[in-house]
Amino acid sequence: MKKTLSVILAALLALGCVLMFASCGGNTEETTAPADDTTAAEDTTAAQSDLAYILDKGTLVVGVTEYKPMDYLDENNEWTGFDAEYARAVAKELGVEVEFIEIEWDNKEFEVKSKKIDCVWNGMTITDALKESMDITDPYVKNAQVVVMPKDKAADYTTVESIKDLSFAVEVESAGKGVAEENGFNYTELTYQSDAILEVHTGKADACIIDLTMADALTAEGSTYENLTKVLSLNEEEYGIGCRKGSDLCTKINEITDKLIADGTLDALAQKYELTLVK
Repeated sequence: MKKTLSVILAALLALGCVLMFASCGGNTEETTAPADDTTAAEDTTAAQSDLAYILDKGTLVVGVTEYKPMDYLDENNEWTGFDAEYARAVAKELGVEVEFIEIEWDNKEFEVKSKKIDCVWNGMTITDALKESMDITDPYVKNAQVVVMPKDKAADYTTVESIKDLSFAVEVESAGKGVAEENGFNYTELTYQSDAILEVHTGKADACIIDLTMADALTAEGSTYENLTKVLSLNEEEYGIGCRKGSDLCTKINEITDKLIADGTLDALAQKYELTLVK
């Protein structure tokens, strides 16, 4: 009898273990709910949408440098200029605020990629090299790289050949530097274009190569450097706005720009800052 009871108890104990294992999720195939593929796909799409990211945080973070007439600080220490006003107009259409962050120009591509800023909106010359690291909007303003030097010396330097032996100041990693390299000029790199023109003003460089837009703004009568003048145009180029690679913000800015051109907003800004639009 004792042997029979032992067998029965052993059988009941084994059955209890089986039932306990099942109740604790031993059969994972039966207890694990299937993944929601639709939700996962939607999450992936949202994560990849740069525009959705910007709309969600409610702020468009714009990378700039002090570059008159595109972006510069007014008497109230607020960013203004053609690009600053243009950026605010686009942000208004998006329904978000604008935050301007001053950047080091040669770090602009990293700043965009790392999401410290959402775009570079600062009179940026469109180049093949930049297209490899950023998505760039349609061109919006015409520009050129020009040579600026003291007015009292300008008459002696009217050709590219005549300026080959001069010392030049250029902004680091700028279109001006590229032109200097192409022509085999002797140049010194400085942090900003404003530093380059100051170098000429103080006599530390014979000339500088900067954007036409800045040269016109800073050498006009009554301006800071009215003793300087532009003597040569070395190329023709166009400005674009740099966004993250693969960003749908780029397409959206193009769409809003078309609207701002159609309603006259950008024409009015171009006249205000004496610029020529690309249409």
